[in-house]
Parts: sequence; C-alpha cells; structure tokens
Amino acid sequence: MKIPANGSTASAATALADVRVVSIAVNLPGPACARRLAEFGATVIKVEPPEEAGGDPMRQYARAYYDELHRGIDVRVLNLKTDIGRAGLHSLLAEADVLLTSQRVPALDRLGLSWDVLAERFGRLSHIAIIGSHGSDDAGHDLTYVAAAGLATPPRLPATLLADLGGAERAVTATFAALKLAQRDGRGQRIVVSLEEAADAFAGPHRYGLTQPGGLLAGSYPGYNFYRAADGWIALAALEPHFAARVQAASGVGFSCDALAAYFHANDMQHWTRWASEHDIPLAAITSPPSFNSSGS
Repeated sequence: MKIPANGSTASAATALADVRVVSIAVNLPGPACARRLAEFGATVIKVEPPEEAGGDPMRQYARAYYDELHRGIDVRVLNLKTDIGRAGLHSLLAEADVLLTSQRVPALDRLGLSWDVLAERFGRLSHIAIIGSHGSDDAGHDLTYVAAAGLATPPRLPATLLADLGGAERAVTATFAALKLAQRDGRGQRIVVSLEEAADAFAGPHRYGLTQPGGLLAGSYPGYNFYRAADGWIALAALEPHFAARVQAASGVGFSCDALAAYFHANDMQHWTRWASEHDIPLAAITSPPSFNSSGS
C-alpha cells in the first residue's frame, strides 16, 4: 500500500533551502551525501578534478550511477593542485555554509584545507569530513571496513557498499548538526564521519547474535526467513507476534520452517505477494536490481 505524500514530506524538501554546500568528495560516500542534501533543498556545488587528473572515478566505474548521484548538482571542474584551482575553490567557499570532503587529513593539508586554515579564513563555514577511520590514517575502502566489522562472507563480495552508504547518511546527519551548532554559536563547526564506525554500527545485530548462525534473524525463526515459491524466492518478515498470528491463520499450517516451506512452494511469487497484501503480512518477492552498462557509453 502506498502512503500519499503529506505536508511534512513536502516541507522537508525545503529544509535546507537557504544552505550552500561545496563538495570536493569523489567516489561514493561524499556524492551520496551531497545528493541527499540537495533533496533537502540545499544548493550543492561539486568540485572535481579534470579528467586528465583522474576526475571522479565513479564516472568510469558506473556512469549511470554517477549521473543519478549528481542529478541537481552543479558540477565544476577545478584542479586544486594549482593556484588557479585553489583560488576558484576559495571563491566558492566564501559564499558557502558547508564544505564536504572525503580526502584524508594529509591530502587536505596539502590543499590548504586544514581546519585551522578554514576556520580562520571562512569563519561561518562548517566542515563535514568523511574519513576511513578515527584511529588510523591507513588506506581503506568500503570492503575493508565491512570485512573488519565481521559483515563479509568470502568469497562472495557484498551486494552493496554498506560502509560507504551508511557513512553518507551519517554525514547528512552531521551536516544538520553542524548547521544547528553554527546557528547557535555563530561560527562554523567541524564534524568528522568515519566509515569504519558506520560499518561497526551496521554490525550491531550480528555482534549481539541476532544475525549470527542460529540467531533469531538468521533462519531459526519461521516468521523471518526466505522461502522458495514455485517460480523463485520470497522473503517473509512476520517477526512481531501479530504478524506471526496472521501467517498461521492465513496459511492454516504449522508455524515451522518445514511446514511453511511446503506451503509457499505450492504457488508462484505473484500469488504470494497478493496473499500477503490481502492479509497485511510483510512479504516480498526477491528480485534482482536492474543492470546498467558499466562502460558508461
């Protein structure tokens, strides 16, 4: 059932209507954060290197995804390793409320973007710094943080970039917090967001046993499991007692994994999604996301 848009949803799209964000963050966490800020109404300018200097690697990795992340974003090309490029960035920062970065601290220092310099030159500017880890400046990426958090199952690689996207959402929250503090204190704020901490937060259910082998949400509970339908797989998430009771009443079979497996195998996925909607049971057919041409052409 679709929920109609209401006034509060519409007003959220203008929450940052008077905010200007400048981002020099490439790859995924920074652009995903910038996109969300634009959805809240912020004016976002993305500064990225020229192609001969590497550009934003996401253009080469997945051009269609890059385009989606930069919809509504004003992309400028500046070489920040040159005096002209840095002068252009400083001109943008003079009018900005937030600087979003994903470079490591030494790289920012080399660009003249240390927090001491920013705070002195642009007093009202807040800095949201997305980094890998608070405890180390070692190189890392989504996969290393997810693996260290115990969320990887080799040899299969994760289906999504959990630390990157989780870190992006944390950076959105940090932006709202920085703006609130800047409004209160009259000066810009610096908030650091760690991808390692984002991965650790997502690891909570596993760390406390919910999704470990034999855990409640790892296949031991009949109401929260995958079941094979006649033409594919479905996901049942009848976790709360009232949902479990509806499954038992609607199916008329025993509430066990074996009984439900036999029951669901008797019909196709379309049948079961209709069945779930009629009985207000959380169930979904398992589908694959659409594929795009990775060449970007």
